[in-house]
Amino acid sequence: MKKYFRYIFVVMAGIFLPVFSVQAFCPVCTVAVAGGVGLSRYFGVDDIITGLWIGALLVALTIWTLEWLKKKNVRFWGEKTLTTIIYYAMVALPLYWNDIIGHPLNKIWGVDKLMLGIFIGSIFFFVGGIAHFRLKDARGKVLFPFQKVVFAITPLIILSGIFYFLTR
Repeated sequence: MKKYFRYIFVVMAGIFLPVFSVQAFCPVCTVAVAGGVGLSRYFGVDDIITGLWIGALLVALTIWTLEWLKKKNVRFWGEKTLTTIIYYAMVALPLYWNDIIGHPLNKIWGVDKLMLGIFIGSIFFFVGGIAHFRLKDARGKVLFPFQKVVFAITPLIILSGIFYFLTR
């Protein structure tokens, strides 16, 4: 019963987060990523796939925070690095302390599945976002509605499918 409240909390937090006028990744992307994390854990999806979505969520939250700090004119030494480390530590440390990360039977290629998924998901979500901005700058406009969402989420969906069949 407790885990259902956790999933409801994640979904509700995603819905009621304040929406700002200019964001690095839109709220729709972030809610989609948060929903993906909750659903994958609920349905017992492999940890590497869950990690992909967690990594994407961490990238979105980090970029949102950096944009918010920039808008509020908050500057400090190593703001990008420190913000990134803090977000990743806030996720990885509790998972490690609860033996979700580091379990000897939860490895693929000698690396923890969840951590590998977080690493790969972070990279591909970020690259998808960069691809959107590059294409938008080159063309002067977006090619289709919700292009930013499609470019950010599609690599995660493709990788989820690949890892699903690799870990069966």
